[in-house]
Amino acid sequence: MSMLRVIACALIANAAPASAQQFPSKPIRFIVPYTPGGGTDLVARTIGQKLTDAWRQQIIIDNRPGAQGNVGTAAGARAAADGYTIVLGYVGALCINPFLYSNVGFDPNVDFAPITLATQQPYLIVVHPSVPAKSIKDLLALARANPGKLSFGTSGSLPQLAGELMKHLTNINMVHVPYKGAGPALIDLIGGQLDLTFTTPAGPLPFIRNGRLRVLAVTSAARSDIVPDAPTVIEAGISGYEVTGWYGVLAPAGTPKEVVSRLNAEMVRILRLPEIRDKLAHEGIQPVGNTPEEFTSYIRSETAKWGKVVQLTGVKAN
Repeated sequence: MSMLRVIACALIANAAPASAQQFPSKPIRFIVPYTPGGGTDLVARTIGQKLTDAWRQQIIIDNRPGAQGNVGTAAGARAAADGYTIVLGYVGALCINPFLYSNVGFDPNVDFAPITLATQQPYLIVVHPSVPAKSIKDLLALARANPGKLSFGTSGSLPQLAGELMKHLTNINMVHVPYKGAGPALIDLIGGQLDLTFTTPAGPLPFIRNGRLRVLAVTSAARSDIVPDAPTVIEAGISGYEVTGWYGVLAPAGTPKEVVSRLNAEMVRILRLPEIRDKLAHEGIQPVGNTPEEFTSYIRSETAKWGKVVQLTGVKAN
């Protein structure tokens, strides 16, 4: 082998590590597939600010709402696979929407390089005080005595499925009212236009604390520290019921493994900072942080789980 060929091979072999060591050398675009505000923005901006501080490169939050997260998630899948575009993945967009829409614009198991599962959080089952139910048992009895009379409002595919799964497992009849955002649903719940909702903790929490709303249960497998007296739905008597919301960070498929590893290491470090854990916990959000391999496996298991729920309940996109 000629000396020139030896040098060329050495340069090729060292190219990926060198580029990873230099990453990032310019700003990074962080696509959030939802409107500004709420849990999605909180998670993305919390991680983004700390990445900016650590790397001295701006993390630019790019809100791309539309079609329950499909628009922004698809934009992330189509971006250049160089690590300079990442996307906030949500269980609804990644693992439920592909079963509700004929074409979401991406394949969650093919088009992404998962970086880390960032956070998890339960949903709360919250009722207006005029609803004469102080427990899940009471709610089921009320629904059976008044089929089709109770209304539950949700925003997004996961909370909708949370309600539909409860209906399926308990054979009750409630009317689903779809909303374009969690805020409008909460306003109608406080005003008494809705009977109940399945929602993340941050919005209703102040109203639960001042007595204007009542929480019946949390949907996760374990109780939440933010409402420690609220039982899980399983504890309340519905076996097999578990719904956990989550956000993760992904890059486009083909992003160099060394770059994914660098992004992963820094994000996991950030998610383990006490100040970040406290900030997110205040909103009922639990930081996670795991390996790309673990997150990849989790996406696949969640896709299989929610695909079965969509099939069982017959839910359609709103």
